[in-house]
Amino acid sequence: MKKTFKITGWVSWLVWVGIIALIIAAPSFLPVFRLNLLGRYLSLAIAALGVDLIWGFTGLLSLGQGIFFSLGGYCIAMFLQLNTSSDLPNRIPEFFSLYGIQSLPFFWEPFKSPLFTIFSIFIIPSLVAGFLGFLVFRNRIKGVYFSILTQAALLVFFNFFNGQQKLINGTNGLKTDVTQLFGQIVGSDSMQRYFFWITAILVILSWLFTRWLVRDRFGDILIGIRDDEARVRFTGYNPTLFKTIVFSIAGGLAGISGALYTVQSGIVSPQFMTVPFSIEMVIWVAVGGRGTLLGAILGAVTINYAKSLVSEALPASWMFIQGGMFILVVTALPEGVLGWLQGSGPRNLLSRLGISRTLPTYPDLEARESKGVNSQ
Repeated sequence: MKKTFKITGWVSWLVWVGIIALIIAAPSFLPVFRLNLLGRYLSLAIAALGVDLIWGFTGLLSLGQGIFFSLGGYCIAMFLQLNTSSDLPNRIPEFFSLYGIQSLPFFWEPFKSPLFTIFSIFIIPSLVAGFLGFLVFRNRIKGVYFSILTQAALLVFFNFFNGQQKLINGTNGLKTDVTQLFGQIVGSDSMQRYFFWITAILVILSWLFTRWLVRDRFGDILIGIRDDEARVRFTGYNPTLFKTIVFSIAGGLAGISGALYTVQSGIVSPQFMTVPFSIEMVIWVAVGGRGTLLGAILGAVTINYAKSLVSEALPASWMFIQGGMFILVVTALPEGVLGWLQGSGPRNLLSRLGISRTLPTYPDLEARESKGVNSQ
């Protein structure tokens, strides 16, 4: 079975050379503020890889990845809050005193452990995603109904977290920039440089993991589910199991992304669970190239950096640019930028400019052959 939009050859090498060169050179020429922005956008690329895994390869358009992104962010924020409040009289975060809470809620207790927190960043979002996915997939819900259900789940989580003022500070969220880690302020310049390098390494590792995941039989089954789920079921495979696994993995990747984004943005709040943010994740993948993995990274970084630059110059214009970009992709570049480069897009563009490569016809070949014989 053919894997569409597979990035090979010079396009893949060119993109990776650009990404690695950018990562290595960025700390040398970018100020800390710009480097921090780049680190945030690289962290978003990990969530985009998960979206590409479930949408580009499996055909599951999820509009609720903000749930798992936020869960990862809350995991790391709760640990940092507890780590910083250990010297306070009651050893609980300061915001609890605003609501008259004198003892730490039970679900905060495990996050005193750094080891538990590291694993929970991936495992908790994965378990939540796997549970939600199993409830949906076992009833063979797919297509637009799956997208509607994930968006509905997103709204449920948003309203729940938004109303938990006494437990997780509700709408105010949990700040991380003023917390401490290894004796340093998380929001300090030195710590932000460390987080940039950690994020860059995890982006590459996440890409290698997802690429390994889709290369062999598991990836073929995902493509089969996307193209013809009934045929996959008739061959003896259980699509529910595979869709649940891949949805769970995508949730875990979103959790890692959320944790890295939280420590670099300085706060996690229910705003990460808003509908527009989850839709933006889909736009990154669509523009970069659905089903390419590399396109997800490229789309997340370039679109968000362009958003930052445009918003600084023309604050009210980015929504129009983003909408126009999505319309362009849907109508003219359905395979995304990298898919277009890998396919016949560049050749078609050159032909429109009058630089197309002419293919020899049989009479031309015969004439050349006879001319060569006569010259001998």
